[in-house]
Amino acid sequence: MQLYPIEAGNFKLDGGAMFGVVPKSLWSRTNPADANNMIDIAARCLLIEDGNRLILIDNGMGEKQSEKFFSYYYPWGEHSLDRSLRKAGFHRDDITDVFLTHLHFDHCGGSIQWNKDHTGYEPAFKNANYWSNVLHWEWATKPNRREVASFLPENILPIQESGQLNFINLPEIDLLQNCALGFDVFFVNGHTEKQMIPQISLGDKTLAFMADLLPTAGHLPLPYVMGYDTRPLLTLPEKEKFLNLAADKHYYLFLEHDAHTEIITVKHTEKGVRLDQRFSFNELFN
Repeated sequence: MQLYPIEAGNFKLDGGAMFGVVPKSLWSRTNPADANNMIDIAARCLLIEDGNRLILIDNGMGEKQSEKFFSYYYPWGEHSLDRSLRKAGFHRDDITDVFLTHLHFDHCGGSIQWNKDHTGYEPAFKNANYWSNVLHWEWATKPNRREVASFLPENILPIQESGQLNFINLPEIDLLQNCALGFDVFFVNGHTEKQMIPQISLGDKTLAFMADLLPTAGHLPLPYVMGYDTRPLLTLPEKEKFLNLAADKHYYLFLEHDAHTEIITVKHTEKGVRLDQRFSFNELFN
């Protein structure tokens, strides 16, 4: 098995929204804001090469939205999904599976692209199976008013219409061991219904793709919960459970949204689970 970080593009989000009730005087120590109160955000995806399978976890915002749409998110930097795939030696047509942690636009927007004539949409990964789960799919296709702006039909419905949609089995408890794609999946419900956190074992290491359970290293303290979470009081025990497990078992935490830190480990302290070490991807997996 080989792992590759795939940088789908950087953008910015409001720091207050990213840290909820936490005062700026605290969160700005780890995530400094610009003059517009915006902080740096990444769309860092993960590519897994495993035998004949090439599995992409999440795929960023994509490129099909309007100029006005992107103006809200201040894109910056030179990263793109296709450029990052090429750097790893692949093309999007090589992808066999697209695993979507959840269907918010910054995680799944790259799933769908305009067709050749710009008259409709088509899958951006024409040879891939797309993976969600049935409860999250229902949640996303019948969105509540709080999340309706995050679940964009043009990102979601064409997946089903293409016939490429598949569902991961749902476990009786929160951990699904050895899913159809060969890794474990931890299910959490505070950010959105049935968000999936993949846990990939490679040799003696376990890499957890943190998605929006832990967006950046600055979100480690338990109360540092995004304002975007639909059920923050549920996020708290889910986050606590997972971070304690990560500290106990020395997981490597792959940060999808931290523009400046790729991977961290955590440790137990008197104040709870806190940062242990930061790593670049190449330090660990090259």
